[in-house]
Amino acid sequence: MKVKYFAWVRERIGLAEETVEPPAGVRTVGDLIDWLATRGDEYAHAFETPGVIRAAIDHTHVKPDMTIAGAREIAFFPPMTGG
Repeated sequence: MKVKYFAWVRERIGLAEETVEPPAGVRTVGDLIDWLATRGDEYAHAFETPGVIRAAIDHTHVKPDMTIAGAREIAFFPPMTGG
């Protein structure tokens, strides 16, 4: 699946997007965040406070307990403010 990173998540990881194949036990957005955080120091830094990370599956905002089965694209970004 394609994973996209935005704003400071992208800056900390050093990538705008990548294709990943998470292990079979990774079933939800929260599981994916936990797994990504193990992929290196830059990922650990980006996902050090998973509760503030927002996610979208195929352009629809989702909660951490949402299943990732069948997802083509998952995006991660920090909270956004309006103005």
